[in-house]
This record gives sequence, C-alpha cells and structure tokens, in this order.
Amino acid sequence: MKKKIFHGDIQPQTFTKALIAEFNRGNLQAGQTKTPNGLIVQIATRAYRQSGGQTGLTVSVERVEDGVAIQIGDQSMFGVAASLGTTALAAIRNPFSLLSRLDDVAQDIESLQMDDRVWDVVEKVARTAGASLELSERLRRLVCEYCDTANPIGEPSCIACGAPLGDVQPTNCPHCGFVVRRSETFCPDCKRPL
Repeated sequence: MKKKIFHGDIQPQTFTKALIAEFNRGNLQAGQTKTPNGLIVQIATRAYRQSGGQTGLTVSVERVEDGVAIQIGDQSMFGVAASLGTTALAAIRNPFSLLSRLDDVAQDIESLQMDDRVWDVVEKVARTAGASLELSERLRRLVCEYCDTANPIGEPSCIACGAPLGDVQPTNCPHCGFVVRRSETFCPDCKRPL
C-alpha cells in the first residue's frame, strides 16, 4: 500500500470527487463509500465491459491533522493477467489473432497503469488547492523540552529560555509527507531512506 499526506486547507471530498470524475467512465466505474475515519473510493472495471480483463483498486482518503492522508491499496490484477495470458496464447497459435485482440491489450495496459493515474489526479488536485507534502505552518512549531514554549521551525534555541533546539527540529518525508525527526534515517511510514 502506498500512502501520502498532503498538508494544507483541503477536504477529503475534494479528492474523492476528482477521482470519481476521472474514473467513472468508459470500461471503468468508480464509487464512494463513507467510513468512520474518512472516505473510500473504489475503482473497478464494469461488469459488462467490451474489452480487457477485470481489475479493481481501493483509495482511502482520510482527514488528518492539517491535511489529508491518501492511501492506495494493492490492485487486483488476476483478471488483467488472465486477459494478457489469453492474448499471448492466441498470438503464439496464430499471430494474426493479435489483431482482433488489440482493444483487449490496450485496455489491459491502461489497467496496469491505474495506480499511476490515481496519483496523477491526487497530485493535480493537491496542487490546485495549494496543498503539498510540506508541513503546514501550524505544524512548523516545536515545543521546547525545558519550558514548553512553542518555537518556529529553524530556531537554533528556545525564544523563551534559550535552550538548544537543534536535535528536536521536525521535518517531513519528501516521498509521503509524514512528519519525522531529523535523527531518523528511514521514514517510519513509507520505509524509504531520508
């Protein structure tokens, strides 16, 4: 599962509406479900599609502190793999049969790229709303361990008591937006190196 946190003044419904508008057409259908923690968009191929294999993908959209967390589940690929396998076997038997299955191949390739298309839509919506993986202004404060005073990020010492703040300065993961400490070498959320 891939997850990103976009910080800014944005609502989960903004993302879900854009995803449904993008994917609820052609051979694909998209629907929204409400959960206790947020919203889920399910994207799948239509039952009576004209070409390609069956596939499905779930996108979880949750409100988090000063932003929205988006998580894409693992895509169900068995139908696409079966369709591509059928095409390959038919082409081995008779190479000219590939011409009759071009629509299936094109639809299967489009299905394989579905998670990339979801991230493209999500990032476009975030850019349009002014949200990003960068920390929000409110989260760019850190509390002094000695006097509990809020200090802006980047201050070398506490503005109230003068205690050093260098090691406790938070930052965020450039890959998923998760808030991390400077001492961490890997993001605890997406496990990528910092």
